[in-house]
Amino acid sequence: MTVPVPRWRRRAYNVEAMRALARAQLPQPVFDFADGGAEDEQTLRRNETAFDEVALLPRPLSGAATRDLSITLFGQRLSMPVIVGPTGLAGLFWPDGERCAARAAQAAGTAFCLSHGSVCTLEELAGTGAAPRWMQVFIYKDRGFTRELTERAAQAGYDALVLTTDNQMLGNRERDIRNGFSIPPRFGLSGLAGMALKAEWLWRMRRDLKRVTFGNYVRPGEAADLKALAGRMASLLDPSMSWQDVDDLRKIWRGPLLLKGILHPDEARMGVERGIDGVIVSNHGGRQLDGAAASMDALPAIVDAISGRIPILIDGGIRRGSDVVKALALGAQACLVGRPQLWGLAVAGEAGVAHMLAIYRQEIDRVMGLCGVTSIAGIDRSLLHQNGRHT
Repeated sequence: MTVPVPRWRRRAYNVEAMRALARAQLPQPVFDFADGGAEDEQTLRRNETAFDEVALLPRPLSGAATRDLSITLFGQRLSMPVIVGPTGLAGLFWPDGERCAARAAQAAGTAFCLSHGSVCTLEELAGTGAAPRWMQVFIYKDRGFTRELTERAAQAGYDALVLTTDNQMLGNRERDIRNGFSIPPRFGLSGLAGMALKAEWLWRMRRDLKRVTFGNYVRPGEAADLKALAGRMASLLDPSMSWQDVDDLRKIWRGPLLLKGILHPDEARMGVERGIDGVIVSNHGGRQLDGAAASMDALPAIVDAISGRIPILIDGGIRRGSDVVKALALGAQACLVGRPQLWGLAVAGEAGVAHMLAIYRQEIDRVMGLCGVTSIAGIDRSLLHQNGRHT
């Protein structure tokens, strides 16, 4: 007996189509919370358009009847060079969203990074057994809390720690201001009227919406009031953080330590010198400093600065398998995707994230086949044509 294909799956033929389906499912303020960037969203847009300026030079006569998309990263084998990156409040898009996404990533054979601002606790996520699993942390004014989260991640068996460095102050996210978005979400009269069109989201979230919280910030015996926890998070951000804090964290965490939010080659170089195990070239998805360089624009100088000493990952604007191949050709080892996992969750929960990852896998495989490449190791600058010349 043939199992019918869900209607959403037939319509979700690429990542942008999944974004459109998510937009149709979610209340506008919730969609914009994930989709929006800072101020005029110049960096948000540039993250995507930067890939358009890099062209591929295929060699179809090289022969690529079979392709191997797997990579080894920090001693662990991944099925493809796409990792689910940290995104806060995934549980606002689908009940138990973080654990749904982690299970989908594990089934796909790749890594999942939990956001510090997850709805579930890091221990609850670890309880799924999903691996490899990474944990995101910040440098807080309360350095003891940074240490606490780091030690909890170690005790819960996380495989890597990701220190995000570009969230030392809250970005000015004007879509949220225009929408009156708040945590927890509250809707005015116009928003409530529009909720009739978002009945599916409202129905599935009916039990969880009031329980959405920042699980990792709740203290024992304390009420999990989301508004109070959001205020605590904002108050803990520290623009005075420095390399000394990175050094202190390096002493606490024994496993792979990655710096996320690196755009300047000097910071990448200093990270290597201080014993960092990897860097993630990122501008926080254009949600922090508007006018910052696109991740893809910053990547080549960071690759030159690091000179192959540690792995380089990248996030921001990666919407196609061809984007992944271009980033790898410029010297990245893997790509993280953030918003696409939220779109997948909004469409179909765990199945939606699984489908999103399958799209990337299929597109990377197709691009490799059309370019005449049989393995990820074969992707290098010889595949690229930039500014009218072969690189």
